[in-house]
Amino acid sequence: MVRKAISLLNAIGFEHAASALPFALSAAFVASYGWPRVRTLSWILVAMVGARTAWIAFGRIAGLDRERRDPGTAGRTLLARDLGTHTVWLVLIVAAAAYFLGAAMLNRLCLVVSPFALAAVLVCSYSNRRTVITHWILGFCLGLAPVGAWIAVRGRIDLPAIILGAAAMFWAAGFDIIRSCRDIAFHRAHKLCSLPARWGARRALLFAAANHMVTVWLLALFGEIAELGWLYLLGVVLLVPVLFWAHRLVRPDDLSRVETVHLLADGVFSVILFLFAAADVMLIGGRMRI
Repeated sequence: MVRKAISLLNAIGFEHAASALPFALSAAFVASYGWPRVRTLSWILVAMVGARTAWIAFGRIAGLDRERRDPGTAGRTLLARDLGTHTVWLVLIVAAAAYFLGAAMLNRLCLVVSPFALAAVLVCSYSNRRTVITHWILGFCLGLAPVGAWIAVRGRIDLPAIILGAAAMFWAAGFDIIRSCRDIAFHRAHKLCSLPARWGARRALLFAAANHMVTVWLLALFGEIAELGWLYLLGVVLLVPVLFWAHRLVRPDDLSRVETVHLLADGVFSVILFLFAAADVMLIGGRMRI
């Protein structure tokens, strides 16, 4: 049973199930002017992990035929028949139920918009078969996380939430472009849409860098609109060398360190953002009253 459980977690990519969580927590802390209520924070976590897990599980099912043909993914546990497709469907249903429960326990607006948000993240699994803007569609889905967390605290959508959601969108799109550079040959062979497959790794990496420049600008704008203090702005400044380092690790002729860049995105960049945003509102105190 332990082996089966490990196989299940690997199949749905559980280690990445909360990659946008620091953005959501940043929104929750700023919207609360400090530490959110434990009840609110708990249900945000339930909804976040539920939605992300449902998204990944559905993506595994939607991309099963493609992954069978991809040497880079052929060894995944779902394909190795340690798990059946029906098991992943069950995970998807349970995760979606947890997501809707979390939304219902937060407030009415969260519950009203929750079906649309879940539909968006599920449809995202098919976007790379239709359009080259698939990277920004994925980013849009991740950008819903801070907007949802803001609604959970405030019960409404405010401009700072939209700006932070846009920052998360460009952040995620940029890193997704970098990851897609590694799969150019496969995307071209199977007519999958991605920026690197259409224009090559060199141009795609320039697009990724441009996305991250927009990310930094939007994060600074978020601090201005939300009236955050110098501590948050210091955090934004510290993110610049993190991004610079990430882009230095990958080159069109050397994509061997793409996974390291992914770890920088999830384990360093977004965590720094959250820590400095939370510290700013708790130690300095937000002045925003909108």
